Amino acid sequence: MCGICGVIRFDNGNIDERMVQRMLPAIETRGPDDFGVYAGDGFGFGHRRLSIIDLSENGHQPMIDQELQLSIVYNGEIYNFQPLREELRQKGYTFHSSSDTEVLLKSYHAWGDDFVKRLNGMFAFCIHDKTRGRFLLGRDRLGIKPLYYAEDEHTFYFASNMQALHATGVVHPELSSEALHYYLSFHAVVPAPYTIFKNVKKLEPGTTMSISSMGERKVSSYWDVKFERRETLSEEEWIERVLGALSTSVKRRMVSDVPVGSLLSGGLDSSLITALMAQCEPQSLYTYSIGFEDVGKEEGNEFYYSDIIAKEFGTKHQKIFIDSRRLLPNIEKAIASMSEPMVSHDTVAFYLLSQEVSQETKVVLSGQGADEVFAGYHWYPKVMNGTRDTAVEYKEAFFDRTHEEVLEILNTRYHGPDISGQFVTQHFMAPGTDEPVDKALRLDTRIMLIDDPVKRVDNMTMAWGLEARVPFLDYELVELAASIPPELKIASGGKHILKKAAERVVPHEVIYREKGYFPVPALKYLRDEYLDFAHDILNTDKAKNRGLYNPAYVTKLLEAPEEHMTVLGGSKLWQLTVLELWLQHMGC
Repeated sequence: MCGICGVIRFDNGNIDERMVQRMLPAIETRGPDDFGVYAGDGFGFGHRRLSIIDLSENGHQPMIDQELQLSIVYNGEIYNFQPLREELRQKGYTFHSSSDTEVLLKSYHAWGDDFVKRLNGMFAFCIHDKTRGRFLLGRDRLGIKPLYYAEDEHTFYFASNMQALHATGVVHPELSSEALHYYLSFHAVVPAPYTIFKNVKKLEPGTTMSISSMGERKVSSYWDVKFERRETLSEEEWIERVLGALSTSVKRRMVSDVPVGSLLSGGLDSSLITALMAQCEPQSLYTYSIGFEDVGKEEGNEFYYSDIIAKEFGTKHQKIFIDSRRLLPNIEKAIASMSEPMVSHDTVAFYLLSQEVSQETKVVLSGQGADEVFAGYHWYPKVMNGTRDTAVEYKEAFFDRTHEEVLEILNTRYHGPDISGQFVTQHFMAPGTDEPVDKALRLDTRIMLIDDPVKRVDNMTMAWGLEARVPFLDYELVELAASIPPELKIASGGKHILKKAAERVVPHEVIYREKGYFPVPALKYLRDEYLDFAHDILNTDKAKNRGLYNPAYVTKLLEAPEEHMTVLGGSKLWQLTVLELWLQHMGC
């Protein structure tokens, strides 16, 4: 796991190495162990390394293969790199390291652009092919690793986060009205290629982008999840298939030259992952949970359930309690670590949890993705059993605001059509499945998952040089889950097959508890000093001069924040605060 950046010129000009070096500090936390810069003819690559596979100097990046005339910067982990390396050896390739980076280079040389179809892992990369005079950028199927880019007249810039791009001066502060609409209505899910800035884009998951030396480019999709049913299996057979595939996924993600721990929230998903990890590492598994102070009747931790799992599997468990005196000062730091503004309260929880965990280990497994892949959210039964248009049912169960309320918030210069609503409607109308639940799952797996929980975990763990691996997002497991019949997906209140699989390894009390999350009540209700914090941010001179929000709307939220909550139980005031503070940290 690392941070990458680069600059490519199309006017035959040379790259000043200092331009690449200016980008490195913004990605330093993603790779605190090592760094490297390489400047070639018309391009420059930069890299910050978090050493996980091949801890020696042989894994140093940017990696240059003089014999093949290839160079690469790469972020991620390829879990099947060892069998790929053996296959390449049989084809006559020799290796000088035990790293997965070298496997990527030689795989590209052997199989061309389609080599990405052979990869099982999480990744973002840029390869320079000197012989063919081209570059190839790529991103993994589920978008676990980020890749942002921007350009001016003759130069293309890319990086693992927008802060690195900003360091070059290429980022223009002009906001995208489309992205603002997504942010305020679609729960801050801004689908690729959009970002909050007009001239910054992100490469879509499951795609590659080839760039010629003249700047001509081609974006190609190499994967999409299909929801057509291919097999008719009994419930028992589905349970066996899912448990087997998940076990395989966990084993793949245990491959590491450093110890691997588990983020244990106490919910079904992280508990099941921990149970399967314990089968691989029965004596040396470290688990970590986080909790906050209660607010009113809402509990701020789920230690009761995480304790059950830790005891059941004999893990070396740490409960990390964060009181309000520590939470408030870290809010700004967490927001500053976001590649894009994110509204979920548990973003700060992940930030603080990652800080603690990173002191003991470099790699953890996390349970993100199970709800989107196995139908765990409350809106799936509503979509399946509703009597109205399925897209309408989805929007009313998930969207933070209606289009009319978005217009009420924003300055008129950012007004436009209901792009978020239209986007969801188009996805529900797309061919590929007639099942309402599968339409919702397709949207959540390909869009919402990537730009909400996955991005949240990546940003907050990498803020502390901690690699988070997500077994539920093994693409083979995702494809298997997509083919489960809808009625089996939403039975048992959702995630029926996953719950039945879990019964074989996880205590019943944890499986059938009320659905939980990383609770951070203080950021949900915004009382006392947290309300003062929001007030101060939204009333700074920068906020007033920006004129992004309608002042009357802001005043309404500040006067009664708990009266203005989203259908998902989030604070609408917190959402405005995060966006404004993030923009200020970006120097806007």
